[in-house]
Parts: sequence; C-alpha cells; structure tokens
Amino acid sequence: MKKTRSSTIGYPRIGEKREWKEALEAFWSKSITEEDLLRKMEALRLNDLQKQKNLGIDLIPVGDFSFYDHVLDTAVMFGLIPRRFRSDETPLLQTYFDIARGNKEAVASEMTKWFNTNYHYIVPEFDQNTAPVLKENRPLTYFLEAKNKLGITGKPVLLGPVTLLKLSKGYKQEEFGPLLKTLVPLYQQVLKELDEAGAEWVQLDEPVLSTDLTKTEIGHVKDVYEQLHSPAANLKLLVQTYFESVSDYEAIISLPVDGIGLDFVHDDGANLDALKKYGFPADKTLAAGVVNGRNVWGSDLEEKWGLLEAIRGIVSDNRLIVQPSCSLLHVPVTVKTEDHLEPELKGALAFADQKIDEITLLTKGINEGRPSIEDEIKTREETLQIFRQSPSRTKPHVQNEVSEWEGKEPARDFSFTARQALHQDIFKLPVLPTTTIGSLPQTTEIRQARSRYRHGEWSTAAYDAFIQKKVAEWIEVQEWIGLDVLVHGEFERNDMVEYFGEKLDGFAFTKYGWVQSYGSRSVKPPIIYGDVALPEPMTTKDITYAQSLTDKPVKGMLTGPVTIYKWSFPREDIRAFEVTKQLALALQNEISHLEKNGIGMIQVDEPALREGLPLKDAKKQQYLQEAIYAFKLATCTVKKETQVHTHMCYSEFGEIIDSIKQLDADVISIETARSHGELIADFEKASYDKGIGLGVYDIHSPRVPSTEEMETSIRRALQVLHPQQFWVNPDCGLKTRGIDETVPSLKNMVEATQRVREALGSVGAVPVTTRILSNP
Repeated sequence: MKKTRSSTIGYPRIGEKREWKEALEAFWSKSITEEDLLRKMEALRLNDLQKQKNLGIDLIPVGDFSFYDHVLDTAVMFGLIPRRFRSDETPLLQTYFDIARGNKEAVASEMTKWFNTNYHYIVPEFDQNTAPVLKENRPLTYFLEAKNKLGITGKPVLLGPVTLLKLSKGYKQEEFGPLLKTLVPLYQQVLKELDEAGAEWVQLDEPVLSTDLTKTEIGHVKDVYEQLHSPAANLKLLVQTYFESVSDYEAIISLPVDGIGLDFVHDDGANLDALKKYGFPADKTLAAGVVNGRNVWGSDLEEKWGLLEAIRGIVSDNRLIVQPSCSLLHVPVTVKTEDHLEPELKGALAFADQKIDEITLLTKGINEGRPSIEDEIKTREETLQIFRQSPSRTKPHVQNEVSEWEGKEPARDFSFTARQALHQDIFKLPVLPTTTIGSLPQTTEIRQARSRYRHGEWSTAAYDAFIQKKVAEWIEVQEWIGLDVLVHGEFERNDMVEYFGEKLDGFAFTKYGWVQSYGSRSVKPPIIYGDVALPEPMTTKDITYAQSLTDKPVKGMLTGPVTIYKWSFPREDIRAFEVTKQLALALQNEISHLEKNGIGMIQVDEPALREGLPLKDAKKQQYLQEAIYAFKLATCTVKKETQVHTHMCYSEFGEIIDSIKQLDADVISIETARSHGELIADFEKASYDKGIGLGVYDIHSPRVPSTEEMETSIRRALQVLHPQQFWVNPDCGLKTRGIDETVPSLKNMVEATQRVREALGSVGAVPVTTRILSNP
C-alpha cells in the first residue's frame, strides 16, 4: 500500500482543443439541444477523469468541472439566485446561464477576477429575501457519475462556505456571521449525503484563508468547521488553500478537519517557514502544493525533491499528499500537441498533463525511494540546462537599455492641467466625449480571414486589403453612430496580449495552449522565455490608415507592460519587475512610432493592473510602485500634445486611487456597469481630477441596454464627477459581441449622452458644479 498519495486540486475543463467552448456556444446559439449539451459535457468530464486515472493520480477531483464558473455553480446549488432571475417556470440551467450572461429583462450578475488570476467568477448576490436552500447536490452527482461509470472513487470538490460568502455581495459586514450560519446546515447536508455514498475525502476550497483576515473572521472559520466536523462520519475533510501563504497558520492547522492543503510555490517560503516553526498536527494529512499550477514551466525536480525532503522532516509519509499549488484550471491541457515549438523550449515546458506526470513521479520517489526516479531527475536537469543556456534568451542591448534607467524616475514634462487645456484646444471635443475601449466585433468572417492568412491560404497583400476594408467600414459606422473619438477596431488582432507578443522578441506561442478566462471565453497566453525587444513597429500601419479616413481623432491602441506580463506565462529566472521594464521600453519605442505618424491619442491598456495586486497587504505597496513605474516608463517620453489614455477592469478604485493618480494618464476608463455602478461610490470618498470614463454598459452580456438605462448611469456618475472630466464609453472592448448587439448599444449610448448634454446646457452649460444632475 502506498504511504504517500498523489492528487490534483482541479483539472482544465475546456478540453484539449476547446471542445467545451464549442459545445456551450452551440447551445447558446440554439444549434444543439440541451440534451446534446449535457451529453457532450459528460463525455468531456469522464474523459478528464479517466485521463487523470491513467496518469496515476490517487485522489482525483470530481465536481471541479463547470458549465460556466465554479463560484456560480456553488451559488446556484445553494439557491443564491438574484431576485431578478427567480422564477418557478424557468429551468435551473437556463437560470444559471441567465445569471452569468443576462437576458432581455435583467442584467447579468457582476463578474470579477478570481483573486490575483486572470480567471473571472460570477459574484453571488444576497438580498433581504435571500434564503439559502440546497437545490441540488452537485458534488454528489459528479461523485456517483465517476464511481458508477468509471469505477473512480473521486475526491468531491466544493467551494468552502467562508470563501463563498466573502466573495459575495449584498450584505453588511455585521451580517457576515449570521449569514454564514445559514449556509452551514446546507454544507452539512451535502457532506452527509457524500458520506453515505461512500466518499472518502472531500476538498473544501478556502483560498480566502490566504488573504489577510481579522481575528473575528478567523473565529468564524473555526466556528464553521467545528460545525462541519462530524466524528461519526467516515468522510475526511480537506481544507484547501492556495495562491499565497495562509494568514494564520497556527489557527488553520488547528481546525477540526482531517487535512490541510498548503501552497508551497506562491507563498514566498512563508508556509514552509511556519511548518518548520510550529510543526504540523500528527493526526492530520498535509496536501503539499509543490508543483506550480499557474505557470507552464517544467519543475526543477531536484529543487522539488529538496522541498519535499524538508516537508517530510516534519510530516510523516503516510500523512502526506503531493499535488499542484492550485487547480490546473490556470494552465493548458498538454504540451504533446505543440510540435511546432523549438525542442529546447518544448522540453522546458509542462502543461496540466505534464504537471501530473511530475506529481506522480515525485510521489513514486517518496514511496519507492530516490533511486527509483534518479534517471528522470537527471534527464530533467539536462533538459533545463540546455534551455537556460540558449543564446536566443539573452539580448545584451535590452539589458543595457534597462540599466540606463536605473535610479531614474520616469515622468512627463508637463502637468496634467497644462496638458488638459492644450488637448481641448487641439481636439475640440464636446462635453462628455463618447468613445469605445478599443476592439470592435470579431465576426466569423474576420476570424476565418485571419485563419486563412495564418495557414498560408491568403497572401499578406490579400489579408492587409481585407483588414483595411473592415477598418474603413467601421470608421464609417462609428461616424454614423456619432462617436466623438474613434478606434480602428483591432480586426488584425487575435488577442490583446498574444498579438503584441507575436510582434516582440522574447515570446513563444502555442497552437492549443488555451485557458479559460470567463464563461466560454478562452485565451492563449504567450510564453515569455527571453529578453523582450521591439524589432519593428507593431501597430502603426493599421492605426495610421484608420486616421487617414476621418477628421475625428482615432486612438492608437496598445496593451500595457503589466498586462502583457500578467496575461502571459512569464519567465521565472528574473524578477517580474525586470521583465515589465523591458516591456515598457519596447512600448515606449512603439509610442514614438505612432506619434511620428500623426497619432495624437494613444491608449495604453492596463486591465490587469488591479488583478495582479498581491493578496497580502504587506506586499501591495511594492507591487503598485513597480506597476506605476512600468506604465510611466512606457509613456513618459510622449509629446505634450499627445493625450494618453488607459483602461482598467474590475478595479476596486478606492483601494488604489492614489496609485491610479500616479500613472498620470490623461484619461482612464474603468469597468463599472458590470458591477451595477457600485464603483461610483468610491468617488464620494476620494477625489480624482483627471479624465475618466466609467463604463455605462456591460459588454460581457449579449443584451442591448436601453437609452434610458445608460442615461441613468451617466447621471449617476455626474453626481460625483465634473462633466468636464467625464467620458462616456462601454465597460470594455467589444470583440466578443455581435454586430447586431454592438451597433444599437452604441447608438443608444450616444443618444443617452446627447440627452444629458442637453440637460447640462439647460442648467447653465459647462463649467457646472458636481452633483448638478440628480437621477431621473
């Protein structure tokens, strides 16, 4: 019998070639029936379970599979359905998708980032009439499916009650404890039914335990698990944490549960230090996350063996589980299909399946002795050495450029006040300028054209002509809609990060390296493997062409250094700050090319800046300082006549307002419609004096918002913002939306803006005082 077991925390749900996405979108478009969807999803689910079994995993997770999002799964399972979606007549699956995507009558629930990752979850909502109830025992359904169809006694996975409630909205802080108590009986029922069905282990995910918690909150955690613990049950409870070290190690290891899962990769050594200092209970199992579940680099097996040896000095082998640091949801499925990659690079990579191989190999070494895996450790070390010494990774001129900025603080030469007056004189924009964030609908026709070009079916000339045709069409459409500041549409771009990576040195690309971002939306992050440099202009041709077609300003569209880093799989041999500085200097050069070609507005998007904020307060300030530096390094050399824009997603603005001010961008646009305008309240507590666009409609939902709805959003924002600083725009880019959704939505947005402009004129024109408009 094995002493130490292997496990995974979760597995990618999208399939090797995005079969999951294909099934979902076919169902939403009514190309397949619900029965078809359920059958396809079951096949994917069973395939993933069988694969993990074949790869040698002992404790295989079940219930980590989802039709959209695991947080939404848990909320719907416990009846946390927003009032606007409650209907006895609507099937539960339709309600589930309506919450995520909205419908004609109701806006979708808020969506935001899952801790500091690029995965998005749907925010559960509470209101005064919310009465949690167990609508379905999803973990039990998936457990029985695996047991009956594959003979697998899986490890049911369920989002823990403390994390579920902490990620929810709609209640006051003092209601946290009482609401938690209403959830406990439901969890008890789920666990009881799993115990009766023969489950051995249940994984309760509590990543919130890796954030800074108060003593009161830790007290709630203890209370919950004392109630969930049942001495009479055969079921073993594993409380799983990840993404950081736990906030109160002594309290967490003292919980009345059978196992604790700790992240030994992203903890900066803190979990190991605590393990050495305080030990580990002899009656508990430690699930040790030693393989990086968030990046694609293969493990240094010698290093991982040393880490496990340190852990084994404290925890006995029969109380040890070897696993990844977090769910493998955050990495692609397999490297095996990436035949186009250079051999030295491919040999250094490990996607989900290869990480499972590492886990089972390390487990074998513990159970059978180090000699049983010695050859594999030696081979891996040789492979990594070949990659590390590859000349293609190092560019001395890039390192010299970075070093030249050492000790210097990048800054623009003119103050915002001086620039603001100059920009108004140059661009002569009306009050409440209207624009979009950047991308326009990427139709099937556009995606097919890009595919034909990539596969050599179209020449460069034919493809360029097609792109210019689309740019011209949409410049005309935007002028017809009445937008004040236009965009070229980004039709040539497959993704806002991948596109730039393809143009920069130091990046590699996969064919099937997809990971889920939100819903059916998948991204294929590039891999940063070496020093980053700009060999030639990236965006000038298409944006300059767009500007030649109109007298209105067209924004140059760039992705910022922090976002390119965060939305790539970055190298790990140098600090993140060094990589973002390399990226910033490459963008600085690109901005110079745009200016030389007459582009006067340049948007440097940083939607990932907020998501990258560390989970621990003690680490946040350094991160923000480095992020600000990188943005300013990219933009500090622009002319005073150039207006710099930026865009951020899901920003808790109040928390980072001082940092956003320090970016010194002339205009910033921030998502707020998806969060139902709650972000606006931050401006009641903190001032902001630069241009700002708070998104007036949610682009992640297919519904078309009415003119009245957006007018209300604009008026609400003007209660706390001056009309001279407020821009009107959607929440985010429009590439995922259809033309029949985009055009009427933007037309309604412009009409709503015109109505508010007329109202402003009727009370004395600009300038006016803030709070001049009340909600209608």
